[in-house]
Order: sequence, then structure tokens, then C-alpha cells
Amino acid sequence: MAEVQGADTWGPNPHLGDLMTFRRFLGLHTAAPRPPQADPAETETVRRIVARLESMPPERARLLAGMAYVLARAANADYEISDVETATMERVLVEDAGIDEAQAVLVVEMAKLQARSAGETEDYLVTREFRQAATVEQRLAVLRACYAVGAADESISSTESATLDQIANEFDLDAGQVRTVRAEFADRILARQLLERRLRG
Repeated sequence: MAEVQGADTWGPNPHLGDLMTFRRFLGLHTAAPRPPQADPAETETVRRIVARLESMPPERARLLAGMAYVLARAANADYEISDVETATMERVLVEDAGIDEAQAVLVVEMAKLQARSAGETEDYLVTREFRQAATVEQRLAVLRACYAVGAADESISSTESATLDQIANEFDLDAGQVRTVRAEFADRILARQLLERRLRG
């Protein structure tokens, strides 16, 4: 994936919020990485957003957290989450999950931190939990959103494609449904394949 100016780093981020709350939504109860200290005013804003998220019915909160994590997993397939991928994840959560922009920003930042610090085991566990809680339609919608995140920079790399295939497999979706979703992004997959072939010379 092409490097994007201003892409995320491991520096302080005022939107990390209560990562333990996010892990609880995911059904993960082990210790989480400790977020950097934020400005008290920003921390209070984050706390208010977390409080709104915690007021959701537990089932909806878990679906939301699972959806955000799977999107972040797709974005982090190449170990870099760009600004355009982040913006796509936020837009998906606002449009598809029905949360407001401030909530989307916070949830995406927590999901990104968790996806970066998680290993393959947690990837599988969270994706399985989402599969068990979500309907087929919801799983298809999230898979399509994962492709949109991967294609946010106008192409889908072979590494990203492999991760998307793995997510689809873990979602236990019908092969025909998966092919239909993949076909929607065929031009983005082909564009990257052609570029990779040219670079190999």
C-alpha cells in the first residue's frame, strides 16, 4: 500500500479512550496496552463518549465493537493503517452502524490500537465472536465494508486480499456470496496486481 502522509503512528492520541471497555465489548478480558496520557479536557470528552457507548444494549455494543475490530484488522493487513482507511472505517460506522461521528472516531481509534496489538489468535477469536452474534446479512455487510477499507487507496494488495479471504472464511459465508462481494472490487484487486508485476520487472 502506498504510504499516506500523516498516517497513524504510535504517538499520543487523545481519542484512545477506555480500551478496557472496548475489550470487554469484544469479550476479551486480558490486560490491554496502556494508552498514553491525554489532556484532562480531552479525557473528559472521551469519557462522555464511552459512557454513551456503554449505555447501548450489550448485544449492540458487542456487535459494534466486533465490526470495528474486523474493519481495523482488514486495514492493518499490511501493518499500516492510513488516514484514508481510517476515514473509511469512520464513515462505515456512521452510515451502517448508526452512531454519531464522535463515537465513530473513538471506536475506530480503540479498534486500531487493539488490532495493532493483537495476535492472530485474537483476530480469530473476535471474528468468530462476531460471526456467532451477527446475521448472515450483517456479516456480508461487514465483509463488503472490509473490502471498501482495503480499496480506500484505490487498490487492494495481495496481502490485503489474503486477509480479506481469511475474514470471509472465518465468517462462514457461502462461497457464491463471497465471490459476489469480491467481484465488486475486482478492478481494485487487478490494479494492484498489475502494479506489483511491473515492480517485479
